[in-house]
Formats: sequence, C-alpha cells, structure tokens
Amino acid sequence: MKKHEIMHWQIIQSEYIHQESWLTVRRDRVNLPNGSTIPNYYVFEYPHWVNTIAITKASQFILVSQYRHGLQSINYELCAGICDEKDITPLYSAQRELLEETGYGYGHWQQFMVLSPNPSNHNNLTYTFLATDVEKISEPHLDETEDLRVHLFSLDEIKSLLMQGKIIQALMAAPLWKFIATYQQKEI
Repeated sequence: MKKHEIMHWQIIQSEYIHQESWLTVRRDRVNLPNGSTIPNYYVFEYPHWVNTIAITKASQFILVSQYRHGLQSINYELCAGICDEKDITPLYSAQRELLEETGYGYGHWQQFMVLSPNPSNHNNLTYTFLATDVEKISEPHLDETEDLRVHLFSLDEIKSLLMQGKIIQALMAAPLWKFIATYQQKEI
C-alpha cells in the first residue's frame, strides 16, 4: 500500500484583523490539498517565547509566582518571557529574562527543548533552556506590568508541585517533567 503524502495548505488570501503588541490575529482563506476551502482560518502571531529551568549552585530550582488574568489565579512558573526583536538569540532572551525577573545569572546554559504552544493556530515556538549553577547577582528589575515573587524549591518540591497541579502552564510543566524523567538517576 502506498503511503499518503501530507501536503501543505495553499493560502489564497490573508488579512490582519487585529494587530497589537500582545495579540495579533490573521485570517487566512486556504485551499486544502483535497480541494476543500476553509474561508476563515485564524492564526495567532506571537514572537517566540523562552523559559528557563534555572538551578542554583545549591541545587535549588528557581520559580516565580504571579497573577495570571486569563485564569484569574496565581501560579508557579518557570522564569519566562518573549524574544524581543533586539535580542540576538533565544538564549540571550532567556538569560535577560532570568536576570530581570529574578536577579539570577551566570551559570552553565544549554537549550533543553523546543515546543509549539499550538501548531494548529500559533506561529511561534517556545525555547526552554536549562541553566545550572546560576547565582544571585542583582535584584530583579521588573517591568511596570510585572508583579511576581521568586521562590527556591528542591527537586522533590518541584515534583510535588507538579503532582499537585500547582504548575499548570503546559509549556513549563512539560519541560519540568522531561527534566525529571531525564535526570532522576543523575545528580544535578
């Protein structure tokens, strides 16, 4: 039996229906390979995002907590942010965000994984970095829209937070679960 080749959709028309710094929505009219047409397919355009699994020299994981209006709740999260246009690379964005939000920096950095928030209707990626042996080098420098608290947790406490559903942002929980699966037998 011959395998069916998956083909790209053809964009017939595209228009922006909303453009602001935090939300850009594009409406596409697309033709599918089978000849069907979708007259209104919506795509959310965002800059790439970064988050960091940051671990101190004392093997403490750095999380932040902040209010999230979509769910109207306060959540534990990895330090995260957007890749600004002025940032050279996603790594630079992640290092900048960690320093700005927590005051931690230096250490050893590596890209840990890349995820899509939702490939069906988002055009961006989330780059997760693993930063080990980070240290406190300054006080946080928060934007005027940021109100967050910095927390230090052990690996066992991170596992407990995940198991209790206290880290609910999927793009942050997934890398933490991968870290646990990858490093549970290794010393951090």
